[in-house]
Amino acid sequence: MLLPVVTKAREMSRRTTCVSNLRQIGMAFSMYLADWDGCYPNTGDPYLWMGRRWRWPLAEYLGERLEREPAHPEDPMRSLHTPEVLVCPSDPLARDKWDATSYGYSAAFYHTPGQISRMTTEDLWQRDRFSCVTQREEWVTYPSQKVLVAEWLTSHSRPQVGWWDWRGARNYLFADGHVRYLRARQLNPAGNGLPDPNLTVGGIGGKDVE
Repeated sequence: MLLPVVTKAREMSRRTTCVSNLRQIGMAFSMYLADWDGCYPNTGDPYLWMGRRWRWPLAEYLGERLEREPAHPEDPMRSLHTPEVLVCPSDPLARDKWDATSYGYSAAFYHTPGQISRMTTEDLWQRDRFSCVTQREEWVTYPSQKVLVAEWLTSHSRPQVGWWDWRGARNYLFADGHVRYLRARQLNPAGNGLPDPNLTVGGIGGKDVE
C-alpha cells in the first residue's frame, strides 16, 4: 500500500523540479531578448528546435556553465558539461541519448507565420527547405497561450512519447514565462494536425491553448 504513495510523491517532486527548470529557462530567454533587442534566438540552423542546438545561444544565460566537447568544438550535439537546468529528472533518455537536454524550442520563433503554415512534420527534419527568419517578442500576439519551450517526452506520464502524439502530458513554458502541466489533448491541433508547438496555426501569432 505504501509503495504507490511513495512513488507518486517522488514523481510529483520530480515534476516540480522540471517546472523550476522551465521557469529558469524562461528567465534565460527573457535576458536573451533584453540583450538582443527583443529578437528570439536564430542561428540559421533549421534544427534549432532540438534541445541540443538551441541551448548554445542561451548558454551564458542559463546560470551554469555549458562547455563544448574539446574533441568536437563545432558539433552542437556534444558537450563536455551541460547545466542541470536542461535535464528533466524524470527523463530516462536525456543523459545517454540527447546529451543531457530534455527540452525543445518552438520552431515558430525562428520561422515566419507564412513559413509555418506551409511546413509539415517532415520539413522540421529537412535542411534548407525553409530559411530561418528571426522573430521578435512584439510579434507574439498571445504570449500566455503560445508555447516557447516544452519537455520533449511525456516524462511524467505514460506512455512516454514526443510532441507528435496525442497521448500523455508534459510541462510547457509559454512565451510570457509561466509554466503549465498539460495533457497533449489540451493543446490546439497544429498545422500538421498534432499537438506540436513547432507548427502552431498562425506561427508566433497563434495559440497553442485557448
